[in-house]
Amino acid sequence: MKTHPNLLCAENSLLVVIDLQAKLSAVMPEKAAELMIANTGILVEAAGKLNIPVVLTEQYPKGLGPTDSTLVQKLPVTFQIFDKTGFSCCAADGFTEALALSHRKQIILVGQEAHVCVLQTALELLHADYQVHIVEDAVCSRKSEHKFYALQRMQQQGATITNHESVLFEWLRNAAHLEFKGISGLLR
Repeated sequence: MKTHPNLLCAENSLLVVIDLQAKLSAVMPEKAAELMIANTGILVEAAGKLNIPVVLTEQYPKGLGPTDSTLVQKLPVTFQIFDKTGFSCCAADGFTEALALSHRKQIILVGQEAHVCVLQTALELLHADYQVHIVEDAVCSRKSEHKFYALQRMQQQGATITNHESVLFEWLRNAAHLEFKGISGLLR
């Protein structure tokens, strides 16, 4: 049986972690930032177990500092990092080339801020014919209404709005998967 083309496939997925820097997270609503970091951490760990590439960006790291240390500890050794000053990740030197070289067309976006960097990245990736999935419980904005309308706008333009658990179980597809126990354990 053919599967639906919008279901995520681990062999065709790439996870992009956008600007999860502690200084930026500190100005987000506290509970929303905690949820975003926790759910991103789960996705990063699962990506490592499933050999899914992880690409990380940092917005002006000289001023905003490095990626949150709790997340850095979970990154697979093969992750790639790109510094940027442009809001879209596509403006970072080497970013679009790294995506192209991965030969993966399903791009999963997490990070901050939903209405700025995530939105601009999503729209540019859609325009470049990638299938874009936004993990709604792993993105954040300083104001909840900014996140709400950004998700709505991205969906109107063709992005899929999903959540971290859906991503995990689409990557696994079956409880018989060798990594099922380890990955489902991340949800406890």
